[in-house]
Amino acid sequence: MNITLRGDKIKITDAMQEYANEKLERLDKYLDNSENVNANLVVKVQNYKQKVEVTIPLKNFILRAEEVQDDFYAAVDTVVDKIERQIRKNKTKLQSKKVRDSKEIVFDYIEDYKEIDDDESIVKRKKIEVKPMSEEEAIIQMELLGHQFYLFKDADTMKPSLVYKRNDGQYGIIETE
Repeated sequence: MNITLRGDKIKITDAMQEYANEKLERLDKYLDNSENVNANLVVKVQNYKQKVEVTIPLKNFILRAEEVQDDFYAAVDTVVDKIERQIRKNKTKLQSKKVRDSKEIVFDYIEDYKEIDDDESIVKRKKIEVKPMSEEEAIIQMELLGHQFYLFKDADTMKPSLVYKRNDGQYGIIETE
């Protein structure tokens, strides 16, 4: 696996690079032809905490996880565990014909994942009227409803957009083309 480690407001030491390489190489057993897979690891400093984001783009999907800890090494351990858990938990979905034909993941090392209350069926369906409004109005509406996201029609472009609350408390917008 080709690992790119980048620091944002932090200098990456050789020890950090070696540790990240060692931990991310645990994922090689799940990836077919892992020498052609690129993993991007970004370390950010937020106050006194270290945020580690790992993104592994594959042909048909992207593996991604992030973790915030006081210690870089603990964050790397946790983020690698999260990616392994994603692979195990979604084993049956990843074995679908479309993904299986891409031959990117090796399923020999993945045992069946059992989690209590792992029912992934849709339990509720709503129909809503998508009204034209500004981004500010959409944020206010989302806050009034107490939701983490809100679908609206952008008043300027008349295209569907989605406003969401980010983990850092800020807001994000997803726009359609």
